[in-house]
Amino acid sequence: MNKIISIVLIVVGAVLIVLGVEATNSFRSDVSRFFTGSPTDKAVWMLIGGIACALVGLAGTLRGSRQG
Repeated sequence: MNKIISIVLIVVGAVLIVLGVEATNSFRSDVSRFFTGSPTDKAVWMLIGGIACALVGLAGTLRGSRQG
């Protein structure tokens, strides 16, 4: 069961990373980057959340494979 959850976290993380990259390339992020120098908060949080989910899922998968 833990391995399934870990794999789901990796997939969710990958989806969030892809959506975050798409959001950073959007018109809204371009406008935000023009005025503030950084992309929108939504894009940044999707990237951070995606990386965190993927890392937790990867750690769970690796930990599960060593146990048994």
